[in-house]
Amino acid sequence: MYDGPVQDLIDELGRLPGVGPKSAQRIAFWLLDQPAEDVERLAEVLNKVKAQVHFCDVCFNVTDQDVCRICRDPRRDPSAICVVEESKDVVAIERTREFRGRYHVLGGSISPIAGRGPGDLHIAELVRRLSDDSIVEVILATNPNLEGEATATYLSRLLGQTPGIRVSRLASGLPVGADLEYADEVTLGRAFSGRRFVE
Repeated sequence: MYDGPVQDLIDELGRLPGVGPKSAQRIAFWLLDQPAEDVERLAEVLNKVKAQVHFCDVCFNVTDQDVCRICRDPRRDPSAICVVEESKDVVAIERTREFRGRYHVLGGSISPIAGRGPGDLHIAELVRRLSDDSIVEVILATNPNLEGEATATYLSRLLGQTPGIRVSRLASGLPVGADLEYADEVTLGRAFSGRRFVE
């Protein structure tokens, strides 16, 4: 235990996700070693982010404007919406440069254990967006875990009856560089069911 502000800093840093007590202590002492202007700049950025960043009025991605840059971009394909759990998933998909449509961020996944149901996510807003006749495909890109699968199943049943809209799910299976002997049964089974013919 340290005196006053140092311990307060360690305690606050320890509340961050993925930061344990030792990491919090290491970061706190690193901050103490930095010039005051660097620490003030960090504090300024944190305050600015909290004051200015909110969710896009259309897709619920993070932005500092009413509508995010992806929703404002006229070059994006308005006929496809990729549904993701969090804003960080948008960044991951954008890095692939494979998708040129628009997004819808749910704000999480269905998780009965965490007390999160469909009503806690931006599902109603997604359904409202689908009233636009230009949308022809919804791509479900939720995480391949229990909660993500439950969310994708719920959405596929909900949206599957919408006329004129195809619902697709990201393929899943073996990662590049993996050995078959280390793959679990579910991953290997999905790799088989999602196999493609060689051209």
